[in-house]
Amino acid sequence: MLDFAIFAVTFLLALVGAVLYLYPASRQASGIPGITPTAEKDGNLPDIVNSGSLHEFLVNMHERYGPVVSFWFGRHLVVSLGTVDVLKQHINPNKTSDPFETMLKSLLRYQSGGGSASEKHKQKKIYENGVTNALQSNFALLIKLSEELLDKWLAYPESQHVPLCQHMLGFTMKFVTQMVMGRTFEDDQEVICFQKNHGTVWSEIGKGFLDGSLDKSTTRKKQFEHALTQLESVLKKVIQERKGRNSGQHIFIDSLVQGDLNDQQILEDSMIFSLASCMITAKLCTWAICFLTTSEEVQKKLYEEIDQVFGKNPVTLEKIEQLRYCRQVLCETVRTAKLTPISARLQDIEGKIDQFIIPRETLVLYALGVVLQDPSTWPSPHKFDPDRFADESAMKIFSLLGFSGAQECPELRLAYMVTTVLLSVLVRRLHLHSVEGQAIETKYELVTSSREEAWITVSKRS
Repeated sequence: MLDFAIFAVTFLLALVGAVLYLYPASRQASGIPGITPTAEKDGNLPDIVNSGSLHEFLVNMHERYGPVVSFWFGRHLVVSLGTVDVLKQHINPNKTSDPFETMLKSLLRYQSGGGSASEKHKQKKIYENGVTNALQSNFALLIKLSEELLDKWLAYPESQHVPLCQHMLGFTMKFVTQMVMGRTFEDDQEVICFQKNHGTVWSEIGKGFLDGSLDKSTTRKKQFEHALTQLESVLKKVIQERKGRNSGQHIFIDSLVQGDLNDQQILEDSMIFSLASCMITAKLCTWAICFLTTSEEVQKKLYEEIDQVFGKNPVTLEKIEQLRYCRQVLCETVRTAKLTPISARLQDIEGKIDQFIIPRETLVLYALGVVLQDPSTWPSPHKFDPDRFADESAMKIFSLLGFSGAQECPELRLAYMVTTVLLSVLVRRLHLHSVEGQAIETKYELVTSSREEAWITVSKRS
């Protein structure tokens, strides 16, 4: 049975997984400011759990010790970087590995990510092109589902409280399942079944691996393994059905099948994309609408841009790129919500950050949630202000952090597109309002979400 420390490392070390445990432990912190281990076996893992999340632990650490801090996962040194300046010294733009892919593959014990650099590059291009082609082929479906949600909301009385998280997850799940796996998922019951199993798997990824509770509960572990097996069974069935088939609707799995990947690679890539894109997209949609309800001015500017670009005409893929202010809204949503608060890299060779030496095989965390709220980089960091991204320097920082440009992961790229289309459809016809007195508490895991349901109300535009 894996102990608590290994579970926490498995969850938190996106890039490392089991690899970290192949190297001898070092207790030398190289003079980097930080804390000593609380427990001989678990290091500072109890401190992380007591803080509520790794993100909240890192916020406290960087406030106390500065931009470069150290602590311990079990017997292994970890260094966290918490400002743009120190991240610039460490980030290698040639490393384009997707932290969600590496994290989820580690958690699910998937192994097909190995191979030579050229093989990895080829697989990555197939994956990215698969997302682009499937999105283009299914754009009409995205419009249809967005308009169905609009019609549903238009039918509500203005006093009706709308369960935003629930609706965004349902909307996203419908689109992603059909984009990845095809028309089988036009059936709502298929979507509901997939969503139930998806929720079980994601819940344990978000919690059970962190505190070791999954391994300690036979019932939960069986439920997790059963849900994962069910998801894999569905994907395997679709993979076999799509082989040798030339359908008018191009789906994500088609690109993987046509890309000369083996069945296990196709299974793993389609599973990772389904898991990650559903959650990133659903949460980006949720947070974007939440923040819009708090600012009539931002909502007004967004409406004016949508009206200027599309007028009375339908939303089209060709004109989406013209929605520059909408992209600013989404970038500011990612920043303010701290949508993905942690990334990680393994130190390949001995390195140096400022005056500090980082030993080889040290796990280096990018405390993105800390960086995104750093007042020296983002004036008034807790204010939702999309205009800050009108400045090209802000976009360059965002690209450096992996939230835009060449470093942007395919799942986030999809999320930007889906959310842009949804907002274009909704904001043209509706005013979005917050519910008075509602306080939304944040839960920090792989993807940041609200702890409870977020409620809004809507009214028709005159």
